[in-house]
Amino acid sequence: MKLSNNLFICAALLLGLSSCEKVMDKTNLSTIDGSLIYSDSTLAFLNLSYIYNDNLPGWFGNTGGAISGSGAFSDESYGESKFFEGTVDQATVADFGTGLSTSNNWAKIRKINEFIRDVNNGDLPQYTKNKLSGEARFFRAFRYFDLVRLYGGVPLVLEPLNPVGAEQKESNFMPRNSTSESIAQIVADLDFAIASLPGRWSSTADWGRITKGAAAAFKGRVLLTWASAQFNPGDLTDRWEAAYNANLQAKKILDDNSFGLNSSYENMWFTEVNNPEAVLITGYNTKTSDQAKKTNTYDNQTRPSYLGSAGGSNQPSWDMVKAYPMKDGKKPGESAYGYSDQLFYKNRDPRFEKTIAYNGSTWAINGDASYRLWTYFAKNSSGTYVTTETKASNTGFYLRKAIDPNISASNVANSGTDWMEIRYAEVLLNLAESAAGFNRLTTSEEAYQGLIAVRRRAGIEPGSDNLFGLDNDMTRPELFDAILYERQIEFAFEGKRFWDLRRTKKIEQVLNGKKRQGLRIELKTGTGIPTPAEFASNRNSVNLDEAYTNYFQLVPEDKDTKYAINWKPEYYFFALPNAAIINNPKLQQNNTWGGTFDPLK
Repeated sequence: MKLSNNLFICAALLLGLSSCEKVMDKTNLSTIDGSLIYSDSTLAFLNLSYIYNDNLPGWFGNTGGAISGSGAFSDESYGESKFFEGTVDQATVADFGTGLSTSNNWAKIRKINEFIRDVNNGDLPQYTKNKLSGEARFFRAFRYFDLVRLYGGVPLVLEPLNPVGAEQKESNFMPRNSTSESIAQIVADLDFAIASLPGRWSSTADWGRITKGAAAAFKGRVLLTWASAQFNPGDLTDRWEAAYNANLQAKKILDDNSFGLNSSYENMWFTEVNNPEAVLITGYNTKTSDQAKKTNTYDNQTRPSYLGSAGGSNQPSWDMVKAYPMKDGKKPGESAYGYSDQLFYKNRDPRFEKTIAYNGSTWAINGDASYRLWTYFAKNSSGTYVTTETKASNTGFYLRKAIDPNISASNVANSGTDWMEIRYAEVLLNLAESAAGFNRLTTSEEAYQGLIAVRRRAGIEPGSDNLFGLDNDMTRPELFDAILYERQIEFAFEGKRFWDLRRTKKIEQVLNGKKRQGLRIELKTGTGIPTPAEFASNRNSVNLDEAYTNYFQLVPEDKDTKYAINWKPEYYFFALPNAAIINNPKLQQNNTWGGTFDPLK
């Protein structure tokens, strides 16, 4: 990604001054002051690049808070957490910020506010000020939305506060704005960005900067969340109408600027500059002679460790594997294609093979297009089952989505694949859900058309009705369910599943009382079964259906061993940390945690 290569490496304001010749030739840099910085577009943007680096999310959409976007926070994978154990308390979600810090949400908002103030006080042309301010206001909206979806309304600090002195400290105590006021401010910042930013930056060196379409798409995400059951238990029509209009605007802006679905679901991650799918991205790069290294760590952590990585993380659960539809788009058991757990990999949605690496699958990796993955258990000479192929996955599966097939094992630690926080497919599905909420339900309207477009790109069979496995004449609730299901598959392991279940208030229905499972795959013993050595010597020419039918025993096993999932209703709005309330007595606690603040207003 060009922006990360050229600008995100500027971890502080003046690290990039070696390229700013028009300033260097004229000024003693050791005495540079703010008035010059904000009267020079190059220096001003170097300051803005710090804000980009400080606020763009990492892989899985992680923003550095208490909740990771990884599959462990959903049914995609597994992992212990207080959230699913049901032991969250008032100190668990400390994303609000509880003290002096240069990295918490309020510190980041302060830096953004300082930038907006200073660039507007500078001498740059007004259209340049608007563009720079538009990018900064996008990040202020992004940061506030991160808070609001956790807690509800928060204090809206739109100018830098003076922290010096006891009197100033007391005057800085601010109450929480209502949730509706907070959403309105987020939308106002995004509207300013939409009005001020280009639909596409003219130089490839600017690839990754916020565009008009990125701001519109994020506005669509915000207003869809605001219309969803978490914030809208009364199902207010005006919320759905606003979400529909925002997502319709986002799609139009993106379409007008040559964004759209990438032709390849599998390879879209490896198309960076001018990738039509990439609406909002975080750039990474491998180190070259003239730039700092900013690697994503995802690839190195995810691929199997015995393929030359640190990894084996993000292993798909058996629950996630079974969730995929068949290649006609119907769920297992509802499809014309038969399904069995023993041959789980057969006739699945094409996205299955591009996301899930399973025992015996062909997985192009490390430059080997014909590599076959084996991850099973076999009995040793003592009759004890032990892992084979060096190790076996804890769940029976590995994640292959966005794993670069061509990067070598020796260089995987330097993977620079970009993260797509918003893909064009999300815009289509956000619009589809908003349209369903606004009762636009016919097959010619957006609720169906967004689903059809995503499924068509996936390679699902169209069927005689060209509905790609969708039922005709679905009701509003049925369309909501179909869209949520599509999001589960399309955005698997992209940090969306937890937030989707939370905003739709489906966590209890989908997860509570369950233990996520893995699949232990064991090589059987007995007459006609090859020994472990015989199977290993012939493994890459074996017929997979025969092996699974005759040689392998599949044993589901609980991966949640300490508790069944126990998400509680009060977790839809977390408590403000007690330390924050002690620090600012004007803050009110949420009413679901013993306070008086209503996060639904």
